[in-house]
Amino acid sequence: MSDPDILIIGAGAAGLAAAVDLAQAGIRIQILEARDRIGGRMFTRIDPGTHYPIELGAEFIHGIAPEIWQPLQTHDVNVREVSGDYLCVRDNQICPCDFFSDAEDILDKMDDTGPDESFLQFVDRRFPPSERDPKLQKAIDRARNYIVGFNAADPNLVGVHWLVQSMRAEEPIEGDRAFRMEGGYQTLVEIFRKKLQAANVPIELNAGVQQIKWGKGKVTVHTGTQTYSANRLLITLPLGVLRANKIRFEPELPPAKQHALRGLVMGKIVRVTLSFRERFWQSIRVQSKTLDHMSFLFSDDPWFPTWWTQMPAKVPIITAWAPADRAEKISSEGPDFAAHQSLETLGSLLHVSTRDLKSLLQAAYVHDWQNDPFSNGAYSYGRVGGDGAQAALARPIENTLFFAGEATDVTGYNGTVHGAIASAHRAASEILTANRKPRTENRELRTEN
Repeated sequence: MSDPDILIIGAGAAGLAAAVDLAQAGIRIQILEARDRIGGRMFTRIDPGTHYPIELGAEFIHGIAPEIWQPLQTHDVNVREVSGDYLCVRDNQICPCDFFSDAEDILDKMDDTGPDESFLQFVDRRFPPSERDPKLQKAIDRARNYIVGFNAADPNLVGVHWLVQSMRAEEPIEGDRAFRMEGGYQTLVEIFRKKLQAANVPIELNAGVQQIKWGKGKVTVHTGTQTYSANRLLITLPLGVLRANKIRFEPELPPAKQHALRGLVMGKIVRVTLSFRERFWQSIRVQSKTLDHMSFLFSDDPWFPTWWTQMPAKVPIITAWAPADRAEKISSEGPDFAAHQSLETLGSLLHVSTRDLKSLLQAAYVHDWQNDPFSNGAYSYGRVGGDGAQAALARPIENTLFFAGEATDVTGYNGTVHGAIASAHRAASEILTANRKPRTENRELRTEN
């Protein structure tokens, strides 16, 4: 087989979507994937007890972003909006709550017109502790929990500018709405896989890249056992892998690219999905109604503060979510501890004995994303003072090295599948433009020295 025109490292959302774009334009492609599967941080398993998809990675479709909806609608995939009751645990009691409304009272006061600051710096400046009453403090706590839970972000590190830009990007796509697709994200992975199979695009699995040698117009990639060459390379590796320097670049990435990597942070997540023999919570009564329609449950638990069911689907599956510092603490204890602690926490929140929960449990699915060697974290967010980091990370180097992935998205959708796909469309367009340039016009100085 002759050398491809383009090598793509990574078969996650960005790598697959970019490969489809390039293959449809007649470009010869080879994809290298370190895992033994495609999909990256889209990772669906089917629970044998319920025959229902279990998401170990991405689960929700956030809003009506066309990057996801267009292929799903083209293939007549059923999509259901998340519904049900939002509940909170207060003083050890479950009660209805408007969690997001309380948080918005604080978040809406952020702006990106002044100097950047961390979320906690913003809170202390805008709402001095000495001036807070209990109601305000509760709203601040909700906002902080939202930042930590939704963005998997350290409130001491995440930049207000990045938060504001992300919130602004959500408005036109109704990002506050959440959906699930039938079959889970594996459905979208299969759509991409079939398109690439039809285009005869080879995907090499278990091909972890160790070294990239590059010069203008030529790239050589070394795995542990194979060497691949091409004119150009698209890198779709997660931010955590790039920051960990697991791949040796010769020559090294330019200083501007290194600086961009330091302007972003990889969030930490441990998630546990519990599959039971029955929806035992539907018989638990809270005030005048049962928990039959429970969708989300928020608490201040030190291990797993956020929980959700599969509403509107009434299946006996519930997910525990541990972000940021809680994820780090659980990671140090291991997956068996994570599964056990999730049962302990759920029992405490719902006032059900752990013994009873264990008797009903069919399976516990644990994934620790920061200890996943192929991602080194869940998804990215912007560090305080990191303005422009995504654009700098996305910028091609000498029309030879190109970059995609959710951390390179410049539209405000970092940390989402649709952000990764948007970055793929952008990178594919850059590659196609570079391919169309005559060699006599393709003389450019390295812009990132």
